[in-house]
Order: sequence, then structure tokens, then C-alpha cells
Amino acid sequence: MYQPDLSHAGRALLSRRDFLRWGGTGLGGIALATLLSEQRLLAGEPIRPVFDPARPYAPRPPHFEPKAKRVLMIFCSGALSHVDTFDYKPELIKRHDTPMPGTGLITFQGENGNLIKPLWEFRPRGQSGKMISDLLPNLAGMADDMCFIHSMTAKSNTHGPAENQMSTGFTLDGFPGIGSWATYALGSECADLPAFVAIPDPRGVPQVGSRHWSSAFLPAVFQGTPFNADKPIANLVRPASITEAAEGSTRDFLKLLNDRHLAEHPGDTDLAARIAAYELAAKMQLAAAEVSDFSHESQSTLDAYGASDSNKTKAGFARNCILARRLLERGVRFVQLFNGAYAMGEGVGNWDGHKTLKDQYDKHAPVLDQPAAALLKDLKQRGLLDDTLVVFVTEFGRMPTFQKGANGRDHNPKGFTCWLAGAGVKHGFSYGATDEFGYQAVEDVTSIYDLHATILHLLGLDHERLSFYNNGIERRLTDVHGHLLKPILA
Repeated sequence: MYQPDLSHAGRALLSRRDFLRWGGTGLGGIALATLLSEQRLLAGEPIRPVFDPARPYAPRPPHFEPKAKRVLMIFCSGALSHVDTFDYKPELIKRHDTPMPGTGLITFQGENGNLIKPLWEFRPRGQSGKMISDLLPNLAGMADDMCFIHSMTAKSNTHGPAENQMSTGFTLDGFPGIGSWATYALGSECADLPAFVAIPDPRGVPQVGSRHWSSAFLPAVFQGTPFNADKPIANLVRPASITEAAEGSTRDFLKLLNDRHLAEHPGDTDLAARIAAYELAAKMQLAAAEVSDFSHESQSTLDAYGASDSNKTKAGFARNCILARRLLERGVRFVQLFNGAYAMGEGVGNWDGHKTLKDQYDKHAPVLDQPAAALLKDLKQRGLLDDTLVVFVTEFGRMPTFQKGANGRDHNPKGFTCWLAGAGVKHGFSYGATDEFGYQAVEDVTSIYDLHATILHLLGLDHERLSFYNNGIERRLTDVHGHLLKPILA
């Protein structure tokens, strides 16, 4: 009998012969999977870290010996132009102000005009002779410590989804940030500061805001804590109407009540997590104030970062860079440092140079350059770069052309540059390449999944096995993608 509501496959199963044929095939597949599992020929089982809800930040062992103990991610929000900074293209200079082959190219904001050479001169840097532009001269001076990835690609040409992917692995909302994955897996070596700290730019937050440091479906204790040098953690200061002794007595009495209640409900992990969060907040009242106190930093250090610069935005970002170093040296596992914010509009307070790229970048570059270079140099001088991985990212690149009728470059997720430095990566090394104009990755094409897989590997984590079971799916930072970038490993 014809069944219009059934699929073709469903109708086939109504026949006893077809049911046995297809059923046998299915049972064969189950049997094969069982045999492969027994002989350990399947992929490794998922690793879901086990942690005590009462001590969620307690250090946990990695999957294998790590090269890095902690990560600093510097995120340039707005899409920093690779062809004006780190990706030298002589052919782009040679073909300046001529049509790009394959005219009529339509990108995010519309039709593109002619090829436009880099707006700043490129020069060889350091012993490696790496060609980097004059836009970021201080960072260029650290070229011998950097490992460049020139073939990075993103899945979206829109800021929000692309920011999501760079920080969470997914273009959609609702997924944990990479810092949350790292602290979920490893905990922290610091008992009185958050394991994961996000430091927003002095001008505000990036486009997707807190989604960069959200824990999403991971336990809430692994979300990032946002604060910067000028805006410390909120609600930590004791009200003037409450004495220190009264606060201490109240905290002791509250601990007594919590301990009793927990003893009566030993399986209540939510209660244990809340208690742990409150206890960490109490510890942070002292530790957070200390880590944000720069009074013991030498004047030469403050000057090196630019913390007293007359440019208030630059001085604010410089203090954020000092804060990042102080957090890392106290054992914070993951620090995400943002350069650029969206509250001020397109390109005004970020790297989104559509209309007047030269004027905008001449304002933004000094804010980033000296402080970020001083941070990298300071980490190196203090020996922290030996076991700290520094990752410099942006959500995508920009076009080698100017937009038609404008003096800026449109979005380009087809090829852009990120760089790493420090623990476990080669120094003065370049990997992958875009085409002769810097438009599209053509050599050793790399994805954000690959970058994330490599970051986790350097922390001693297998990206294919680190997981969290959510809504019927074994979730990973790298989803079902990602390959370790072995050629960049030291």
C-alpha cells in the first residue's frame, strides 16, 4: 500500500525482505564498530575533565607534556589589514592602481576598485630579514621572536560571526570561548585570581562583547572575568559602612552555614560551585587590588610601555598590557587582551578601515604598537616567554584593493595573517602564503580550527578528545575539524 507520508527509505522498510536486508546491514555496522573498539582501532575516547565543584580551578593534569603553561591572546578587533602590516607583496606594489585580474569583484560592502599598494613602507627586520611595514615599527623590531601564519582563513566576512569563530571556534552564538576550554581542561595555578581574564580595550568591548569570554554550555565557573587597568573587577570593594572586622565575622559565619548545608546535600554540585565562586570573590578582594596596583612598577617599565603617554587611549592600553603581564606572572591560565572596540562606530575605535584607512590606522597603530611590543619584550626578559604562548589574532584580513569610491579596504576572510611567539613555536619563521596580491591563501592553507588545535596542543591537550557532552552532542572547540600545525612547532 502506498504511504504518502513516508520517505522512500521508510516505504522500503515495509517489505519484510528489505527490512531484513537493511536491518542486517545496520547490525553489521554495529558489530564492526564494536570489534574496532575492542581492538582499540577507533579514535580515542572523549576526555571530559573531572573536577571538584568545590575547587573548580584546582590544577588538572594535561593529556601529555605541555610546552606552554599559559596563553596570552592579543585580539585586534575590526580586522587589521595584513597587506599593510605583515604580508609583503612586491607584485601588489608593482601593480598599484591597476585593476585586479577578474574585475567586478563584489565583497562585503560592494564592488571593489583598483589594487592599492601598502600605505606604509615595508623593510627587512631583525636577523631573519622579515619584511614588515612601518605601521608597527616596535612590533616589527620583535620579528625574530615571531612565528607568522600567512595563510589563515575564516568562515565569515562579517565581524560578529568572524569574531565568534576566532574566540569560540563557531560562527554562531552560544559556544564557549577558547579560554573557557583551557581552564575547564586544566584549572589554574593561581588560587586567588580568576583562571581566565578578558581585558577589554580602554575604548570599550569588541563587537560580540562578552561572547568572547563566555563559558556557554560549559560550567559557569569557567567563564572569563572581564576587567582592565582602569575599570577593576566590579563589586569587590567593601562598603565604607562595614568594618573589616564585621566583614570577616560575617564571612566566617556564612562559611559555617554553607559547610553545614553542603554536608546535608553532598551531591549538590551547583551549591558547591556557588560557594567556590563566593570564596574566590573574597580572595580577589585582596589579590585583584594587588595585581592592579602598579605603584611598585619602575618608572622605566611604565615608560617602556607608554603608560604615561599624553595619548590617553594609548596610555590606557599600555596599562592593560602591564596588567596582562602581572596576571600571567601570577599564574592566570588564559589572558585575552583586546585592542579595538565597537561602541565608537566603524573604524573610529577599531581596525575596520573601509573609508579612510590611512587616517584611521595612523591613529590606531600607536595605541597598539609600543605597548604590545613592550609586553612581548618584558615577557621575554622575565623568562615568562619560555612557558607562555602569545597569540596575535584578528577576525579576518582586508582586500588588496580599495573599495570603489572609497579610500579603504573591504573585509577579506580568504587569507590573512596571525602570529605566535613564545613556548613551543619556532622563532623568526613564516608558514603559508597568500597569492601575489595577498587576496587568497594558496600555500599551506590554514583555518581557525587548525590554530585552535595547535594552541590546545601546546597546552598539552588533544583537541580531538577534549570534549563536553551537551544537548546530545560531544562538543569540541574544533568541532569535527582542525589539524595540528606541526611545521610551526619548535
